[in-house]
Formats: sequence, structure tokens, C-alpha cells
Amino acid sequence: MSLAARVIPCLDVDAGRVVKGVNFANLREAGDPVELARRYGEQGADEITFLDVTASTAERQTMYDVVGRTAEEVFVPLTVGGGVRSVEDVDRLLRAGADKVGVNTAAIARPELIAEVADRFGAQVLVLSADVRRRRDEAGMPLGDFEVTTHGGRRGTGIDAIAWCARAADLGAGEILLNSMDADGTTAGFDIELIELVRREVSIPVIASGGAGTPEHFAEALDAGADAVLAASVFHFGTLTIAQVKESIRAHGHPVR
Repeated sequence: MSLAARVIPCLDVDAGRVVKGVNFANLREAGDPVELARRYGEQGADEITFLDVTASTAERQTMYDVVGRTAEEVFVPLTVGGGVRSVEDVDRLLRAGADKVGVNTAAIARPELIAEVADRFGAQVLVLSADVRRRRDEAGMPLGDFEVTTHGGRRGTGIDAIAWCARAADLGAGEILLNSMDADGTTAGFDIELIELVRREVSIPVIASGGAGTPEHFAEALDAGADAVLAASVFHFGTLTIAQVKESIRAHGHPVR
């Protein structure tokens, strides 16, 4: 576990603008990514994550210009994911100013990519971005387990999410960004069961994502075993501030930076 819990705003970027929806659908614009990143850096964010939410679907490269402009103005660690398919993509993002790089779709298609990136740049650079949902039967009833999805949550893989996170850790991933597709954007709270299941299987840091709505939700995710908590809409639309979240986390007994 980390000595101090990290609070991470996430900027979902589409065509150079920050967007946010519910369950990765019905996206609405939330602002300029560089401007928002600067604001969050000033407000005390421990890290900032950029996710190009349509890069894999549209087979576009991640927006290196946005990354570069942000790195020039924001002085907290920057993680970038979306459309990363090769060691060369990682190299280019790092040169543009990213500190860490998230992989999802390409790693599922070719798990060896995780080891290749970790071997070349170090495990601390590689974040496995796992978009996870509960499997359901034809009637929509939950089956009790979780699967990994790709292409911004649009495609199921049939791969057991808990086993995939464990395998990625073994291959060299430095962190797991664990995003609940069922909770994403709902503000109903993180998926505590999912966090607990992954925590039992991996020793690397786990970043809880999806569902934050109140300050207490963040502490609950940390209680479940997360090392860091990530949110988007509650920060973008002014529901919560980073200071409020950190104050709540501290009040619940977790050290923060």
C-alpha cells in the first residue's frame, strides 16, 4: 500500500476536448484539457490522467500535442492512455511529456506488450487500464463475475477481469487503473466488491475509478484496498473539490499528500 493516498482527476478526451458521460455513453463537453489540468494541478491533484476515449475505436493516435502542452504547464505526474499499441507509442508519449502510459485494448490483444514496455522503460511507467463490467445473462441479470472490455467499454472480451489484472501484474504492469464500467459516471459510489477482489490478487498499486459522487465514496474505496482514487465528473462540474476529497480521506484515517 502507498504511504499516502493519491487523488487523481481524470480527463476523458475526445477530439481535443474533455468530455464526460454515464457508462461511457451520452458524452457532454466539460472543457479544455490543458486548462483543466492546470487548474487541478494548482488545486493539489497528486497526478492527472488523460484518457483518449475514442482513440482505440477510431484507430487514431493519442493527441501528442495536448500531452506536450499540458506537460509544459502542469507539474504533477501525467498519465496518458488511449490508442497505445506499441513500445514506440509509449516512447513517443514519454518524449511528449507523459510520466506514465496506460494500455488496455492492445494489451488484451497481445499481452506480451506489457512485458515489452516494462522491460524497456520500467514497470513504473506502465499502467494497465482495465475497463471492467459485471457479466450478465440474456435477461440482464448479473452472473456474479467480472469481465474486461475494450474499445472504451464497447466490446466485451469474455476474459475474467480479476485473473487478467493478476496476469498483467505478473507480466510487469506497475499499476492497475481499475475502472468499473457499471459505476462510471453514476456518482453512486465505487464498486467496492471489484476493488476488494483485485486487491486480493495483486500487490501493485490499484487506482479505483468509476462512480465517485460524495467525499465518503473515496474513503470507502481506500478502505477496500485501493491505493489511489480517480474521478472525473464530480471535479469537472464543480460537485466536489480536490481539497474536500482530501479532507474527507484524512478524516477517515488515510494519510494524504
